[in-house]
Parts: sequence; C-alpha cells; structure tokens
Amino acid sequence: MTSHLLAPLDLAFWNMESERHPMHLGALGVFGAHSPTAGAHAADLLAARAAAVPGLRMRIRDVWQPLAFGGAAREPDPDFDPLHHVRLHAPTADFHEAAGRLMERPLERDRPPWEAHVLPGEDGVSFAVLFKFHHALADGLRALKLAAGVLDPVDLPYSAPRAAEPPRGLLPDVRALPGRVPELVRGALSDVGRALDIGASLARSTFGMRPSSALTSAPSGTRRTAGVVLDIDDVHRVRKSVGGTVNDVLIAVVAGALRRWLDERGDGSEGVAPRALIPVSRRRPRTAHPQGNRLSGYLIPLPVDDPDPLARLAAVRTAMVRNKDAGPNRGAGAVALLADHVPAFAHRLGGPLVGQAARLWFDILVTSVPLPGLGLRLGGHDLTEVYPLAPLAPGQSLAVAISTYRGHVHYGLVADAKAVPDLDVFARAVSDEVESLLIACDA
Repeated sequence: MTSHLLAPLDLAFWNMESERHPMHLGALGVFGAHSPTAGAHAADLLAARAAAVPGLRMRIRDVWQPLAFGGAAREPDPDFDPLHHVRLHAPTADFHEAAGRLMERPLERDRPPWEAHVLPGEDGVSFAVLFKFHHALADGLRALKLAAGVLDPVDLPYSAPRAAEPPRGLLPDVRALPGRVPELVRGALSDVGRALDIGASLARSTFGMRPSSALTSAPSGTRRTAGVVLDIDDVHRVRKSVGGTVNDVLIAVVAGALRRWLDERGDGSEGVAPRALIPVSRRRPRTAHPQGNRLSGYLIPLPVDDPDPLARLAAVRTAMVRNKDAGPNRGAGAVALLADHVPAFAHRLGGPLVGQAARLWFDILVTSVPLPGLGLRLGGHDLTEVYPLAPLAPGQSLAVAISTYRGHVHYGLVADAKAVPDLDVFARAVSDEVESLLIACDA
C-alpha cells in the first residue's frame, strides 16, 4: 500500500471537522444472538478480520510538499492495532441511546479514522455493532465495502470492474505543466462559469423559503439517535398508486413527518419550507478500488406547510424531476463540486468557515445509503436491522439517512440531543406519515 493525496472533497471533510461537529458516518447494525456471549465473540471476530482489510489500516496525515501544500494523504499506519478500533461495551437495554453517546465523540485523528463498537443486549438474544467511519476515509458506498470486509463472507454476484482511476500521487509531474497551460486556462474559465451558475441557483433556491427554527440550533456537541422500520411493500403501494420513485415517497415521508413533529411540539408548520440536501453519488459503478468521495447533490424545498400528504408527494416528485433534468453537475445542490477547484491550503484555512456556512446552504440532510439485498451475518448471527447515521452540519439539529434491507426501509435519525430532546416524537411521526399516505391512496 502506498500513500495518495486526499481528493478535494475528502480534504474539505477532514478540515471542516470540529470537536462539536465530528465528520464521521455511522451505521448501527442489530444482530440476533444465539447466546449471551455472542457480542464478545463478535468483537473478537471484528478485531481479527480488521487486520486483513487494507482500507482499515489507512491513516491520514498532513502534506506540506510544494504542489500539495496544506493537503493531506492516506497512508498505511505502521503501528496499526485493531484493538485500538474495536471496543466491547457493557450490556445495554437501548442500542440507540448508547449509539447517540458514541456518535458525539470525534474519531482519533492520529490513527486510522474508524471504530467498531460492539453493544451486547441486556436481553441476551441480540447485540448491535456501531461502525463509525470518517467522511474523509469513506463515503457511504466505501464505508459499506469496508464494513463488509469484517462481516461473514457472502457470495456476491461477480461483475468485471472497470479500470481503476489512477491514484493522486503526492507530487504532481511539473514537467507536463507548460504544455497544459491552454487546457488549464480553459478549465479555469469553465470553473468560473460553473461557480457562477451554481451560485445563482443557490440564490434562487433560497429565495422566499423559511426553515423552522427547530432545524437550526447553537451547537451543543451532543447527539441522540433513533431508528424507524417501514415495510417496503407499503412504500411500493404508495408509489404504484401515484407514480414517481421509491425515493420520492421516502423523501415525502420526511416532509410529512416534519409537519407532524413541528405541530406537535408547538413550533407550527405554516409557511415552513426547509431546504433538503439530497446527496447524489457520482461514483461510476463497478469502478475498481474507488478512492475518495464522489458526491454532488440535489437541493429541494420540502413542502412541510402543505396539509395534503398526496400534494406533498407530488411537490417532491416535481422538484426531483427538475433536479434530475438539470443533472447532478448543475444547480444549487452541486456546491460540493466546487471543492475540486479549491487549493489544498485554502481548504485547510477555510474548512471551519465552510462548515459554518452549511446552514446557509441547506436546512436538513436526507440521504440514501445502498445496501446489498443479500442477508449479512457476523459470526453466524443474522443482521436483522441496520440504521445508517449521517453527520450533522454546524448549526443544524437533525439529519436523516435511509437504507433498504431485506424487505424493510430503515430510517436512521441523528439529532443534536439538546436541541431535539423529542427525537422519538419525530420517529413516531415517520411511521404515522406512511399510514396517512396509504389511507390517502385508498380513499
């Protein structure tokens, strides 16, 4: 394994992190247990298998070479010890309560930035594993690949990988720069045009929108998590009845749940139209050993103020079609692409400011994390539930991540614990909104 520079977006994630806003992804997996010692056995397996997964041995260090000044690189950790990353905890009666406390703790930046926390259940018939991966180490797809490397082997369908992208070396070839000047000038002009286009789209998208104060807060550094499980057949019933995509339905459920939650807590939903960032992966399928985050996004107004569940779904569908027609490289949601055109040292200096500016860009993150359709296991124990957990941007109180696994949709909710002490109310509202959509479709 050799060192290679972080991609610009990875570098942005690495530098925008703060003590109160750690930039790690999470996934809470719940397993059925055959015995009370299943959790301890799972911890032993994870530690033993981690040593054989190359991506889990990679640490991130600063780079001060002339053409990468202020950047950072992934490199193998010569002192890698899986026992520093896999931790067995005391039995707990509430996996989400434990996960919330663990999600608020930043990862150690001088070691490979990931952890696996094994949480035995007090009931003796279940245990959970909370995986944490820094966003600079992995996006959702790569985090899934890294986690799969320590689970029980499965027979995945084979598809020939495309050629791997060449690694970003630590020192670019300066000899080739003179001949590339015209190309670089054209690229710079194109970048300016794209930046102006995205900036104008961002301004248009924010005009007249009013997010709820419940979605913004002074950062407390605390975290709370919750999970909701839906039957995928119910989602398909709604989709087949009114059209659109499964993702449209799942986003509309978030809009309806926000309305219910705001009204129940007394904040009110009238006139509220928060901007939801919907991340879009730009990673090519079947790319061999992909490196770095490849993300853009769609930005849509959530029709929280509309009292009709089918009208909310129609509004989400319309907004998503508009975004898809424009493509992930255009529009306000594509702001992340501008990271590719910022010098490394500017990322280092401006990282904290970029993090603070996120609240001006969007109000809530709603992201989907793909999972394999095959059943996953650890030590022979079936994975029965899996809740993806997204990081919170500074000043934001709630993030929603969604995965579909074995006939069920799992919503993973992450909130600032002080700003949203009633996260369980929002979780219940998610389930209630699906029932409302089903009733509306049958009416």
